[in-house]
Amino acid sequence: MRQGPGFFAEGAAPAPTPPSEAPHYLGHRDRLREKFAETGGDGLPDYELLELVLFRSIPRRDVKPLAKALIRRFGSFAEVLGADRNRLLEVEGIGPGVVTDLKLVEAAGRRLARGQIRERDVLASWSAVSDYLRATMAFAPREEFRILFLDKRNHLIADEVQGRGTVDHTPVYPREVARRALELSATAIILAHNHPSGDPTPSSADVSMTREIVSVLAPLHIVVHDHVIMGRNGHASLKGLKLF
Repeated sequence: MRQGPGFFAEGAAPAPTPPSEAPHYLGHRDRLREKFAETGGDGLPDYELLELVLFRSIPRRDVKPLAKALIRRFGSFAEVLGADRNRLLEVEGIGPGVVTDLKLVEAAGRRLARGQIRERDVLASWSAVSDYLRATMAFAPREEFRILFLDKRNHLIADEVQGRGTVDHTPVYPREVARRALELSATAIILAHNHPSGDPTPSSADVSMTREIVSVLAPLHIVVHDHVIMGRNGHASLKGLKLF
């Protein structure tokens, strides 16, 4: 049988299709995973660490541009994780599934930091407390007022957010603080709140509120060990600054 154009000779197999070239980002992903395995993440820039998180959320796309866009918008790896859900969704390429994965990593970081101060003398583990407060609230978009309730051995009884407010104010009621401390049989507390502006410098309102809480708790023999203000740019201790 004569073979015409577009036909194969009888019994002949079609020529194999050349294999398609693998997407360029696959090799990059493998290299970045190897780099992480070797270093444990130490030395990786924020955008590369964020890429590793996004690999699992977005398996079939080059996520480096997205990781860099997130860092540009929010400032750092920690600030991306702590960003408001709605603001994250404003970024092109970010959907609800990605936001959930980012918030899962954020929650894991908080849980890990909190584990460092469980069953320990909080005052003897101050760096762990500072790390925990930073992970928990330093990058929150609105002010949060948190209290660590301690027993007579300065072990943590409870860690509670007493109020959430605006970008620069959270209402605090000293008698409510006292009531909750009595309910938990706490003998000491540590106050903490964040400044979303990033500057942890205490305001006059912060100082007066702290002094009021101290005066309300003193007759109840409940000690205020410190009031810590967390910000992206560090933290401030009112006790260390001798402001109460």
